[in-house]
This record gives sequence, structure tokens and C-alpha cells, in this order.
Amino acid sequence: MTLYSKIIGTGSSLPPNRVTNQDLVAQLAEKGIETSDEWIVSRSGISARHYAAPDVHSSDLATEAARNALQMAKLNPSDVDLIIVATSTPDFFGGFPSTACVVQRKLGITNECAAVDVQAVCSGFVYAVSIADNFIKAGTHKNVLVIGAEVFSRILNFDDRTTCVLFGDGAGAVVLSASKEPGVLSTKLHADGRYADILCVQGKINAGVLEGSAFLYMDGQAVFKLAVSVLEKVANEALRGADMSASQIDWLIPHQANIRIMQSTAKKLGLPSEKMVVTVDQHGNTSAASIPLALDQAVRDGRIKPGQNVMMEGVGGGFTWGAVLARM
Repeated sequence: MTLYSKIIGTGSSLPPNRVTNQDLVAQLAEKGIETSDEWIVSRSGISARHYAAPDVHSSDLATEAARNALQMAKLNPSDVDLIIVATSTPDFFGGFPSTACVVQRKLGITNECAAVDVQAVCSGFVYAVSIADNFIKAGTHKNVLVIGAEVFSRILNFDDRTTCVLFGDGAGAVVLSASKEPGVLSTKLHADGRYADILCVQGKINAGVLEGSAFLYMDGQAVFKLAVSVLEKVANEALRGADMSASQIDWLIPHQANIRIMQSTAKKLGLPSEKMVVTVDQHGNTSAASIPLALDQAVRDGRIKPGQNVMMEGVGGGFTWGAVLARM
């Protein structure tokens, strides 16, 4: 019998503090930095984003998203036998203990299931789903909780208008379970470390002292050019892996970073804009959380229905990129 992994539950969490472009423009003006709603929207498609409170961590958002996904899946936390958290903003410096272990504790899971973080920046959720899919298909795990969670507001330089207006905080989660019915149809992952410097946090710790900057750095033009180039290619690779064509995609959920990149990808795949889920306008770029946040919204509002084919793809620092083709 062929064993598949299938998404049986989705969930998300957004901090209540919603910051519109107008709010951010006013805050930046107090620092003498000029920008405008029109400037932000025209370059990114972003109108608002959410910021977590100072005492809220990635694990808090991840735990709420996980609970919502488990509720939809009609599973108890104790049914989970693997937790994978994709994050670039872990609760602790150095990433340990892992945010996944903290989430395990906050969910009250005491069955000693494995828990691990995945670091592939904005591609992290796609990487994590691919890992979970392989564990389930190998027959070693039955119910895997996959979460993308970020508090990117903590690493933004609010003196740099080219980056601080783009990112937000949030978390999204899915429950992948073993199934006799096709679920995840194909995955494809890539990385190219030659481009590590175009999107990164350059700071290092030496003897407990920060060397360099702890803020996010991005070469916007280089990232845009590379993203447009690789997203179409990896989507087609995933389609070939499932012996399918782009015309069979019901919904495209690209990483929610920039509306122009997203629209370019859809156009190259021959998909109308009506088949693309867009949340970047309200969430900003939430890195590893962006795809599961968009997926959960489209599932809960009824757009994505059982049996439909969903293409999820992302690009991120590293430079990493990947795609997952799944039947809901």
C-alpha cells in the first residue's frame, strides 16, 4: 500500500497590533525618515502588517497557530509525534533550546516526540513540509505538526525605510498526517550559498559580544531578480514530479514578499490572478509564516476546497527556494 502525507488541519496566529502604512509613515517621520503609503504599496503591494508585543515570542504565535490547526484536524496535542518549526527568529539566541521544543512544552505534549527547528528563512515552511512528508512516507511518523513562526519586527532597522516597511510578525501551522489518499504530491528544494550575502543578518557573537549588525540586510534588486528567476522553475519541477501541468493547479500560494514577484510567477505559469492567494497586502512579509498564514486564510474562507491542487513555493535567504504541490 502506498502511503501519503496529507494536510488535515491548518491554523494561524497574528498579533493584535495591526500597523498600517499610515501608522508606520507617521512613526518614521518622527525619526526624520520620509516615505509614503504610495511609495510602499507601489514597490511591494503592502498596506499593513502586524507587530508582536515585546513579551510575545515566536513560540507564543506558533503555539496558538498549532492549537488552531490541531482543532481543525480533530487531534489532541498528544497525537503529534513530530514537531517541525521553521523560523529565523527563534526564542533564544543561537536557536537553543529550539523553538519547537518550547512549543512542545507550551502545548503540554509529554510523549517525548521529536521536535526540531528548520532554518531556511522565507523558504522554511516549504522545507519543513518536505521533511515531514518524507518522514510520513517512510512510515516512521503519523501526525506531524509543521509551523512557520516569525517576529521579524525584532530584527528590523527602522532607520532603513527600504526594509523596515516590508516585514511583519505572525505564525501559520499545518497538521500533516499519514493517509491512503494522495496529499503531498511532489516537493522540490534548492539552495545556492553563493548568494548568501544578498539577504542576511550579518552580526556574529564573539565572547558574548555582538560583532557587526543584528539587523536584517537585503539587497532588494538582487533578491527580486533571483526570486523571479527561480520561482517559475521550481514550480515546474514540482509539477513534473507529480506528472502534472500548470493548468491543473487550482491555487497558487507563493511566499508573500512582494506582489510584483508573485504576479510575475503566476503569469509565467499561465495562471490568472484569481487563482493566486494574496495576503501580503495585509500581513507584509512574514518570512516562514507567510505561506501557512495564506493557506489557512484561504481554507477557512472557503476558497480552497477538498480535492483541489495547491502549489506552495518560496524563496529566502541562504539563498534557498522550493515548492510543494499538495492535494487538499
